[in-house]
Amino acid sequence: MDNRRVILFIVLSIAVVAIWQYLFPPPQIRRLPPVPASPAATSATAEAPGAPAAGTPAAPGGGSGAPASGGNAGTAVNGGGAGSAAAVAAAESGPPIGATAEQQVVLTGVQARAVLTNRGAQLLSLSVDQPGTASVELVRKRAQGPYPFGLVDRRLRPLPVDDVFFAVERGADGRSVTFRYRGPSGSAEKSFRFDERGLLAVEVRAAGSWSLLLGPGIGNPTAAELDNRYGLRGAVVKAGDDVKVLNPKGESDAVAYPGRGLSWVGLEDTYFATIAVPQGGTLARTVLQPVLVEQRPDGPRFAPVPAKDAMSSEQKDLNREFEVALEPAAGDLSLECYLGAKGYERLKALPYGLEETVSLGWLSPVVRPLLAGLHWIYDHIVPNYGWAIILMTVLIKILLLPLTHHSTMSMRKMQVLNPRMQAIRERYRPKLKDKQGRPNLEMQRKMNEEVMALYKAEGVNPAGGCLPLLVQMPILYAFYRLLSTSVELRHAPWIFWVHDLSAQDPHLILPLIMGATQFLQVKLAPQAGDPTQRRLFMLMPLFMLIFFLSAPSGLVLYWLTNNVLTIVQQAVYNRFWKVEGAQ
Repeated sequence: MDNRRVILFIVLSIAVVAIWQYLFPPPQIRRLPPVPASPAATSATAEAPGAPAAGTPAAPGGGSGAPASGGNAGTAVNGGGAGSAAAVAAAESGPPIGATAEQQVVLTGVQARAVLTNRGAQLLSLSVDQPGTASVELVRKRAQGPYPFGLVDRRLRPLPVDDVFFAVERGADGRSVTFRYRGPSGSAEKSFRFDERGLLAVEVRAAGSWSLLLGPGIGNPTAAELDNRYGLRGAVVKAGDDVKVLNPKGESDAVAYPGRGLSWVGLEDTYFATIAVPQGGTLARTVLQPVLVEQRPDGPRFAPVPAKDAMSSEQKDLNREFEVALEPAAGDLSLECYLGAKGYERLKALPYGLEETVSLGWLSPVVRPLLAGLHWIYDHIVPNYGWAIILMTVLIKILLLPLTHHSTMSMRKMQVLNPRMQAIRERYRPKLKDKQGRPNLEMQRKMNEEVMALYKAEGVNPAGGCLPLLVQMPILYAFYRLLSTSVELRHAPWIFWVHDLSAQDPHLILPLIMGATQFLQVKLAPQAGDPTQRRLFMLMPLFMLIFFLSAPSGLVLYWLTNNVLTIVQQAVYNRFWKVEGAQ
């Protein structure tokens, strides 16, 4: 039976390793096959690129970004030529509409501030307010345009209308604006309005063939965030009932989805998203194009990823992002856009199922109550998520107290029975092998049956001491998912050196303290079995320390608090048993 306990310990250790690998996997990507363009769409003729504005690198009027060596980005041309001629031919009749100078318009929504320019009627900035931290910018900086909500052709090159000044009609409430242009570069009208839910309603009407651009990418990630193998960066699509997450790493081909059956599409990272929800059947299809991000002194530039056999070694090392092109079914496109934090409750309150962008994992029924409990403690007891995690751990410990009490008493009985188990082992030891040194399976069976009879007579469950660990594993995983997906805990501080509960402890102080408490917990627990088994159990603190070195600080804090409470509980039991033995 002791051999079985050793095997059980080894199996549990392997299970812990396997679960940990599950907690920290490389991002899993679910792909849909590319949808080929229809012959009619392929024969579309409007492919005129826009003209970059000389001397204005920060303005959106530039080209699609100079491609890195070997890229296949379109070449921007000036206002004359075939491109402008096609735009002029497509322009609606009527008097010219436009402006003579660039203007910026600021719209204020729910926890958001948008800055739009009348140069091409594009989005320059979208900052999202985050309680307790600085606002977060969701529009990627770039050396030149196009910017989000610019118009592009089928090769994702900017149209000439992106580099002209639109006439501006501002809403009186500061939440809406309409841009209009009619002239040599074409004809277009764009309206933007923040509603009371925080959604940005976008209406676009333009002449000719065009697509509306989102991205590339989202936000302005640091080098550390780009190198983080656990961070989520990519595109997200809901087609039918399935939500697909696409990672741009290693991708070179564009992926297209038909508008029919498409609920929403957008770009996301771990904590934020820009999602477009098509309205009224106005979307014909959407194209997700991976682009290379080339860092330059004047800002990043983007170029479509070339074919794999045409890619240089330098290009293979560049970061990649997705940009989204939304192609209208006719000459107009209507969208409702969510641009903000991936707060689960806020997204769930919207009618589009956007909460599915928050990846809570297969234990979401456990994660959601934990998240709700942390929010309640933060809002009603202590406005600090570190202390909220500690209080939540205390509550979980209280709820699991009957189970841990039963486990501790089972381990205590095992400790009391250990001398009798050793006597049975010693009695059978000479009989476990025959004269040739081969195992005597019959004697081993009889020995195990006698040990099991002893357990049954004394009411002991030999696996009872393992139950708390098995129960803690789902809670541990749920806390990990909560810390790695909940935007509320992003950059949430605790005390002293812990400034971000969702990130690794930079000084490794919490993991080292946790490892020490894990060792003390094993030392205080009732000791059963032979010395070899006890030495194996003493390795558990080392395993846990290695696992937690790179874990989020909030996860380490949860396990550390749980260890401290277990140590206190065990100390009370040991004192009680000492008094009981003295009597």
